[in-house]
Amino acid sequence: MEADRIEAVNALLVRAGGAHGAFEATELNGVYDEEWAGWYAEYAVEHGIGDLLGRDVTIDELAAFLASSWAKFEHEDPKPSESWARYAARRIAAEL
Repeated sequence: MEADRIEAVNALLVRAGGAHGAFEATELNGVYDEEWAGWYAEYAVEHGIGDLLGRDVTIDELAAFLASSWAKFEHEDPKPSESWARYAARRIAAEL
């Protein structure tokens, strides 16, 4: 079911966000990670996003998709009421 897939991808992106926050705090000493999309993509691929989507997904493909999802999220008018993770999860489930 599509809703289950969206929820699973959302949960994975939320976990990636938490892990990435810890990475920025410890490894980057609190400095913003300009390459965040690649980091998220690697995490998601390593943690089974391909299984959730039913197809192989490359890190590069997912990183580009995440970056474009962030840009679209930031420029939506009106601003989405949902979180970025849920917004991205809906797009991933529908478009990847």
